[in-house]
Amino acid sequence: MKAPFIALLCAATLLACTKPAEKPAEPVAEVKPTPDVEFADAKYTEIGKKAIAALAAGDIDSWLSAYADNARYLWSAGDSLVGKQAIHDYWKNRRANVIDSITVVNDIWLAVKVNKPQRGPDRAGVWLFSWYLAKVKYKNNQKLSMWIHNDLHFDANDKIDIAVQYIDRAPINAALAKKK
Repeated sequence: MKAPFIALLCAATLLACTKPAEKPAEPVAEVKPTPDVEFADAKYTEIGKKAIAALAAGDIDSWLSAYADNARYLWSAGDSLVGKQAIHDYWKNRRANVIDSITVVNDIWLAVKVNKPQRGPDRAGVWLFSWYLAKVKYKNNQKLSMWIHNDLHFDANDKIDIAVQYIDRAPINAALAKKK
């Protein structure tokens, strides 16, 4: 009787020392931090392409439909236009009296969403960057090919509220100074 009792005691001791089977852990959702900058929806590129095609065609009203009423249009030289009406008036006059035609070629577009501005007065939100070669013929029959870079910021309604254009005005001024 002692032998079965000792065997039972040893078996109980061994079972007491073994670890019970664990339940599989619940999957933990991986929390990824929001990146400072990420690619934005391709619709912003389409808005930009449609707008520049309208400007090149001389359709200022269609081009300006992409802009917010409080938009600011800034040039790299520091001068600017404030408000949709001021932008409209400038470009309507420019296309009617100064520029005969514009052709845009070799264009590149990049839409990004800035979640965390890097420094200073940077603005969060969607930015569309574009580079293209503009071939311009002026009313005085002068022709000019120049690279243009644009930075466009979109407001919460997907309207452009900031446009920054980087151009060299010296060749433009020289072309406009020439007589027919």
